Amino acid sequence: MVVLGCRRVKLQSRRMLHRDRAEAAEIRGVSTVRHVWSRFRLLSGWVERVRLLGVALVFASAMGCTPAPTYLDIATTTSVQNSGLLDTLLPHFTEATVRVLPAGSGRALKMLSDSTVELVISHAPETEARYLAQHPRWVYRKIAFNRFLVIGPRNDPAHVREATSAIDAFRRIAAAPVTFVSRGDESGTHERERSLWKTAGVIPPPSRLIVSGQSMAVALRQTNERQGYTLSDDATFWQLQSQLDLAAVFNDDPLLLNTYAVIHPPGNRLAALFAEWLARGAGRDRVARYSVHGQVAFSVWPPGCPADTPAALPCGSK
Repeated sequence: MVVLGCRRVKLQSRRMLHRDRAEAAEIRGVSTVRHVWSRFRLLSGWVERVRLLGVALVFASAMGCTPAPTYLDIATTTSVQNSGLLDTLLPHFTEATVRVLPAGSGRALKMLSDSTVELVISHAPETEARYLAQHPRWVYRKIAFNRFLVIGPRNDPAHVREATSAIDAFRRIAAAPVTFVSRGDESGTHERERSLWKTAGVIPPPSRLIVSGQSMAVALRQTNERQGYTLSDDATFWQLQSQLDLAAVFNDDPLLLNTYAVIHPPGNRLAALFAEWLARGAGRDRVARYSVHGQVAFSVWPPGCPADTPAALPCGSK
């Protein structure tokens, strides 16, 4: 309705201007004394219409006859959201206002599939591969990586610090009388957690396996309350570390590499601009500079490394 109102005001303004020009021409043609009254009447009408035109233009401005705000709706892994990156990153993207729906990667990809959002930032390679098989025209690009950490009590009752691998770390947790907090939400962290348990060939019994079903931040707080263990991305843990009586007890394994991708359907101009901004533009530089308590939170994808499939890894990694 606002747009139609604006158009009507503009159309009426044009009509008033055309009529004023015609009457001005008539006034210039009046030269005899007996037409003085007509001249006065025409001039008075002209002045009144100029005043009304000014009112109409003010009214049009008040009605919002300015470009409507442009939005880009994205879903992003809660690990990215909880890290604090988006709060510093998004205000610098000037092409649109980015509206964020934090969700586990699995749910985020489902929203993209349903056209609920226009772009996703994900860190679940196996789930990404399944969705790309269903949507082969989606545009996919790796943009950054960091690491998963095994988080546990400072005194480390399961002796995870002594583990020789991530698989060994998970086996020690399963064997010890300790609690493990699972994300349980189809997120990228949950995907990696399930993969590690499967490879380990063992899992804690239900009495010691707590399913959070919520964000990484919530899962870390639940782990803290129970003085148990969990798997977390490093950036979120660093962001909350001062609030937790927990420590990173293991991180030295290529299986704990955590990659992030930006995914969007073809033909969406804003989504393509945002993805390019993150991957190659000023957004990439801001991601590279972002730190949490002095530690680099995300390493940007190395130039020249393959980045167009979920299985892609940073150059030099195993």
